[in-house]
Amino acid sequence: MDCEQQTTFFEALLQRRSIRRYRPDSVPREMIERILTAATWAPSAHNRQPWRFAVIQDNSQRESLASAMGARLRQDLEADNAPQELIEKDTTRSYSRITSAPVLIALCLSMADMDSYPDEKRSRAEYMMAVQSVAMAGQNLLLAAHDAGLAGCWMCAPLFCPDVVSENLNLPADWQPQALLTLGYPAESREKTRHPLEMSVLWR
Repeated sequence: MDCEQQTTFFEALLQRRSIRRYRPDSVPREMIERILTAATWAPSAHNRQPWRFAVIQDNSQRESLASAMGARLRQDLEADNAPQELIEKDTTRSYSRITSAPVLIALCLSMADMDSYPDEKRSRAEYMMAVQSVAMAGQNLLLAAHDAGLAGCWMCAPLFCPDVVSENLNLPADWQPQALLTLGYPAESREKTRHPLEMSVLWR
């Protein structure tokens, strides 16, 4: 790889943003498949590739999922005795983010091909290895989307209601929802900052 290619890739890393507002334009299936292919080329523990993807483009399915997740969010916030104003704000925002994206991708984890152990310590480590693998696939996916001229945002909400997501999308029993990625052509721009490198690095 020459210096120009390296610079282009590095710039792409710095330019990607989490975008939450999209144009209504549909995204071609071949573009989605290309992005998913990039996701599957992430590193994974034992090369077991524990990632799974559920792609949602149908309006009614998006609305159904958003309503179901919003109902659980409302239930949880009410159990926390959160102010009604906060409940309305959070549930409305969640519904809008999910339904306004032309494409949703439920990023899931499957332990079907991972190793199994008789003890809790190693079982937990194996599970964390799968989680890390799926997260790397998600990062590949977002970078590939950016490269294709799309924008995306990682939503962690499925971790708080995996049963709701699984039931609503009729996922296979071994698919564990980890995140919801929204994708589309950006309708906003955002700026981000990062802490100085020395705040996060130790040299030994």
